[in-house]
Amino acid sequence: MLARRADAVLRRDPAALAATATPAFRPRQAELLRRTAQVPLDSWSHRLTRLERTAAGPTAEVQLDHRIGGYDRHPATATRRITLARADGQWLLAADDPVGGVLLWDLGTVQAVHGRRSLVLGLGDDAELTALSRAADRAVPAVSAVWGSAWADRLLLYAPGSLDQLARLLGAASSDYRGIAAVTTAAPGAPDAAPADRILVNPDAYRELSDLGRQVVTSHEAVHVATRAATRPWTPLWLSEGAADWTAYQGTGRTTRQIAPELATDIAAGRLPSALPTDADFSTTAHGLAQSYELAWFACALIARRHGPQRLVTLYRTIAATGSATADRDTSVDRAMRRVLGTDLAAFTRDWLAALARELG
Repeated sequence: MLARRADAVLRRDPAALAATATPAFRPRQAELLRRTAQVPLDSWSHRLTRLERTAAGPTAEVQLDHRIGGYDRHPATATRRITLARADGQWLLAADDPVGGVLLWDLGTVQAVHGRRSLVLGLGDDAELTALSRAADRAVPAVSAVWGSAWADRLLLYAPGSLDQLARLLGAASSDYRGIAAVTTAAPGAPDAAPADRILVNPDAYRELSDLGRQVVTSHEAVHVATRAATRPWTPLWLSEGAADWTAYQGTGRTTRQIAPELATDIAAGRLPSALPTDADFSTTAHGLAQSYELAWFACALIARRHGPQRLVTLYRTIAATGSATADRDTSVDRAMRRVLGTDLAAFTRDWLAALARELG
């Protein structure tokens, strides 16, 4: 039954899909086809992971694997809970609900905007989705100019209709992402070597940005997609977030004080940092989150200014290639800095602190 259902979804066959469901559930099946009509699904399959019997009938957990054509090299995975019913000698689907995060089409009818180097799947306003696609199309070549083209060289973006919908997609609390304009996720089930990346946009925060701010956010997230294969658990967030911001601000003409206004205010008031930001400082609910991003940007900007942009890229990749999950992170970063920049982590931190005081004090 699940195989027949998957085939019906891919063929957009309402009659075949209805034949896999109970009469009461058939309207939901028809709604699924309507909601995904513009989604370029390249694959759709189920894997049964657990089966149990309840008073309502057999209930199963399944892994739904699906791939967006032209974008996913590996299926994205979602967990669903289904209820089965027996009729006329066959099993039929009586319910299908998400476990954890929902899928975009669980929230409404998806609209697709195809850009030159992007696909936006969204629930929002047509004009906003089109503008997002254009920002993504501009981001791709700008990011490739810094990081090279050995990545997908295209972007898949999801644009839910509200912050609450974004939180449901992520299986998180809305409060965790209030004020966060976008986030990049590797789709569940995708291996590090073949990620299925999605940029998820928070429309409530994204709308509040200027045109430049929206472009910077989109380009920042594009860097995370481009560098996914070179971003390891031991890559410090000050480097991954700082490099993304540094790349996104290239060519904007913005000054240090314009890029780091919160940091400039703090330093002018005598509140200087004593160390590079920790990973915890980048939590979406962390106090001083804006300052942490600005500190990270300044660190990467300093590396690019003193050693050249290519050395920043090389440092990033060297840390990924030479570190390990069992090694001390600072030791890995220190070793990579010595090899690529000719300095160590402690000396770089001192130079960074001095430059902060000099340029923003």
